[in-house]
Amino acid sequence: MLTLDIKPQPANFIKDLPSKQCKQVYVAILELMKNPRPHDSEKLQGFDGLYRKNVGEYRIIYRFDNIHLFIILIGKRNDDEIYKALRNLKQ
Repeated sequence: MLTLDIKPQPANFIKDLPSKQCKQVYVAILELMKNPRPHDSEKLQGFDGLYRKNVGEYRIIYRFDNIHLFIILIGKRNDDEIYKALRNLKQ
């Protein structure tokens, strides 16, 4: 199992979610720690080594290596704001 490294934005995002959605996202992160490449995740084009996983109405952006799972961003699934924030992080 990978160790978790979660950035401040996703940690705060999860903290502010209603309890049902918080649990869904938390369970998805635990599953990613066991298997960072589940069948329903996709590698992001244009962002080297980043993947996305959809959880209900939310999207988790992450990367991983042999030891760590890095949660980079979490945001609304049908909202391009998460990709704008990701581009800003890249700069």
